[in-house]
Amino acid sequence: MTFGQRLRHLRKARGMTLSDLGDRVGRAPSQLSLLENGRREPKLSLLQALAAALEVPVEELLRRQPPSRRAQLEIALEEAQRDPLYRSLGLSHLKVSKRLPNEVIEHILALYGELRRARTKPTASPEEARKANAELRRQMHERGNYFGEIERVAAQTLDAVGYRGGAVSQGVLMALVSHFGFELRYVQDLPRSVRSITDLRNRRIYLEREQLGMHTPRTILLQTLGHIALDHEVPRDFGDFLRQRVEANYFGAAVLVPERSVVPFLQEAKAARELSVEDLADVFSVSYEMAAHRFTNMATHHLGLQLHFTKNDENGTIYKAYANDGLVFPQDESGAIEGQRMCRQWAGRHVFQTADRFSVYYQYTDTPTGTYWCLSHIDPSHERDFAITLGVRYEDSRWFRGRETTNRHRSACPDGDCCQRPPAELAERWEGMAWPSARAHSHVLSVLPPGAFPGVDEADVYAFLDRHAAG
Repeated sequence: MTFGQRLRHLRKARGMTLSDLGDRVGRAPSQLSLLENGRREPKLSLLQALAAALEVPVEELLRRQPPSRRAQLEIALEEAQRDPLYRSLGLSHLKVSKRLPNEVIEHILALYGELRRARTKPTASPEEARKANAELRRQMHERGNYFGEIERVAAQTLDAVGYRGGAVSQGVLMALVSHFGFELRYVQDLPRSVRSITDLRNRRIYLEREQLGMHTPRTILLQTLGHIALDHEVPRDFGDFLRQRVEANYFGAAVLVPERSVVPFLQEAKAARELSVEDLADVFSVSYEMAAHRFTNMATHHLGLQLHFTKNDENGTIYKAYANDGLVFPQDESGAIEGQRMCRQWAGRHVFQTADRFSVYYQYTDTPTGTYWCLSHIDPSHERDFAITLGVRYEDSRWFRGRETTNRHRSACPDGDCCQRPPAELAERWEGMAWPSARAHSHVLSVLPPGAFPGVDEADVYAFLDRHAAG
C-alpha cells in the first residue's frame, strides 16, 4: 500500500495522468490503478520501468515511509478496514475521496483504535492470570514440554541462512535478522518496560547491548524474531499473551541450541552417564537457565526421562516451574505455582546457603511422593539472583554427573510442620513477642497492567520510535 501511495504521489507531482504513465511503461491505466490502490505488486521489470519514467531511483519507490501525512492516513484507514474486528461492525467499505478531510479520517482511526484497545485489553485479575499460567503448564505437561512444530520452524529458519552446526555465531544472528527483512540497532534509551522494540514500519529491531542472566541481547533478539517467525498477532487476552511469550522463548532456544545438534550431544552424555546442564550451557554458549529449559524440551521426547524444573529467588518464591516426574509443587486453589513459596528443604533453597553459591549444587531430597535428585545453580541478573534447578527421580540420577553427592534432606511439605511453621520451642519462646514489618507486594494490591502487552508503557514506546524513526 505504501508503494502505491508513493507511485501516485510521484506521478501527480510530475503532472501525469494514469494514461500518460501507462504510455511510457507500456501498461494499461487500469493495471497502474491496481498498483496505486495497493491491490497488486509490480514485477521487477515494471518497477524499473516506472522508476525510469518518473526519473527517480528504484529505492525511492520502495521507501517504506508514506510520502505525506495524507498518504499515511489513507494507508492506516485501508489497513483498519481490512481488520476482522473492523469488518465485524458490518459497515460498507469506505472509499477515500479527495473531498474527505484529514480530520474525518483521523476521527475514524481514533475510534477504531479505541475499539481495538477495548477488545484486546487483558484487564485480568491476578486470579485469572494464575489460571492462565496453570492451563499453559497443563498443556506443556501433556506434550512433555516438546513443541515439534516450533522445532521445525527453527530448523527451517537456520537452514535458510546456511547454518551448519555448533554454537550460533554473531554472523548467523545477523543473517537471521536480514532473512526476516529487518535491521538491528543497539540503543541506550530503550524504555524500562520493554526488552526490545520492533518498528514494523521501518523494519528495525531495537535492543540494548548490556543484559545479564538468560536475557542476553542475542536471546532477546531471537525471542523477538520468534514472534515474527511464528506469525503472532496482537494478543487477544492474557492467556494469548502468555502463550505467545512461551512460544517465542521456545523458538529462541531452539535456534541457539538446535535440535539436530543437541540430541546427539545429550544421547552421548547419557550413554556415558555424564548428563549435565553446565556442559550444555558451555558448548552452545547460552545461559544456565536457557540450557536447563532446553534440557526439559529434549529430556522426555528424546531421552525418555521425566523431570522437573524450577526458578526461585532467595526467599523461595517460585517464578517458573514445570514437572512431569510426579513432584508435587506448592500451589493455590486455582492450581497456580508461580508466587508460591518453595519448601526450605529443597535444593533451590539450600543452594543459597552454600559457601560457593555460584557453583553447581547437588542434593537428594526425600519427599512424600518419593526421592528426587536435583542439581541447582544460581544465575545472576540485574535485579536479583535466581536459583535454576533441574531434578529427576532417584532411579534416573544414574545418568547425571553429580549423582555421588552426599547432600540429603527430607521434606514433608505440604505438611505445615515441615518448614511453614516455626519449631515448637521457638514458637513458645517468641510467640506474641515479635512484630515484623512486612514488605508490601505490589502485584497483590492491583490487577494486572492493562494493554495488549501487559506492563508495557505504550506512550514510552511510541515516543522512542518517534525519536529513532528518522535515524
